[in-house]
Amino acid sequence: MADKIQLTKHDRFSVAWRHQFLQGSWNYERMQNGGWCYSIIPAIKRLYPKKEDQVAALKRHLEFYNTHPYVSAPVMGVTLALEEERANGAPIDDTAINGVKVGMMGPLAGVGDPVFWFTARPILGALGASMALSGSIVGPILFFVLWNVIRFAFLWYTQEFGYKVGTEITKDLSGGLLGKITSGASILGMFIIGALVQRWVSISFTPVVSKVTQQAGAYIDWAKLPSGSAGIKEALTQYAKLGATGLDKVKVTTLQGNLDQLIPGLAALLLTLLCCKLLKKKVSPIVIILALFAVGIIGRVLGFM
Repeated sequence: MADKIQLTKHDRFSVAWRHQFLQGSWNYERMQNGGWCYSIIPAIKRLYPKKEDQVAALKRHLEFYNTHPYVSAPVMGVTLALEEERANGAPIDDTAINGVKVGMMGPLAGVGDPVFWFTARPILGALGASMALSGSIVGPILFFVLWNVIRFAFLWYTQEFGYKVGTEITKDLSGGLLGKITSGASILGMFIIGALVQRWVSISFTPVVSKVTQQAGAYIDWAKLPSGSAGIKEALTQYAKLGATGLDKVKVTTLQGNLDQLIPGLAALLLTLLCCKLLKKKVSPIVIILALFAVGIIGRVLGFM
């Protein structure tokens, strides 16, 4: 029986070092896939001696990938463990590896921003700035050194943690643990994406459905408001009571207003599902992006969006 192929600590460190440049070739089609592929090259060379196997491995890692660049490290660790077991004959296919990557990157992306951008970096920046304001050159140096030590230490140790956890996962392939984790992570990732649709996808249809002249008292009669601050106070009081429909005498109902009353965010959800369906049919993301640009511009020019 041939000796087991195993990644050395030097191999894993090389991957962690390269992983710092995850966003070095960021693109609109597959985002961080180039940086991810560049990071994992040392491991692929160790695990797959044959050129054709190396090419196939790098191709499967050129799929779409995007998460916070620092919390990507545990995803890389788990992936290294899966690739190692696959190189040693374990029944791990491309779908399982990509499923784990996609399933983990979504939930972890929401962790990176509050921990690093909104907590660690501002605290270190404030510490360095306070020292710099007092005239000490130690301030900016301290910020630079501490930030990079914390950043790389996190990348290395969380990658190692993911590598060890991933090895444990692959030991239970016969029990279906990998399948359960892949399925669960994918479900969680899709749940996160679904929750963000309403926030990040915005569509507004401007066609007017109806115009109704409102009765007195149902709108703010601007001509009868007292002058000065008393008029402003009265207008705000009436607005709080009547709502947005009380700003004008004529109540205008738009197509978007009706859709929002039916199901808020329905158009955004349908557009997202359409894009997912097109991607599933192997339509290029670039084509989809250009089509969205075209529809948006045409809709604006013709006045229905």
